[in-house]
Amino acid sequence: MKDLLFTNWHIMRIFRLAFAVFLFAQAYYTNEWFFIAFGLFFFIQAIFNTGCGPKGCTIPKK
Repeated sequence: MKDLLFTNWHIMRIFRLAFAVFLFAQAYYTNEWFFIAFGLFFFIQAIFNTGCGPKGCTIPKK
């Protein structure tokens, strides 16, 4: 679990975390609380390094 959280931080993972923080801030400042759901979605993707399907983000060659 510790390896999952603290290793393999690439630019897309950092972008997801930054976007989640942005959505949390927008929810707070605009009082539009549905942004929390979107922020949680991107936050979980960033923390657990998910985002693509089970076969990854590669494009099939055929």
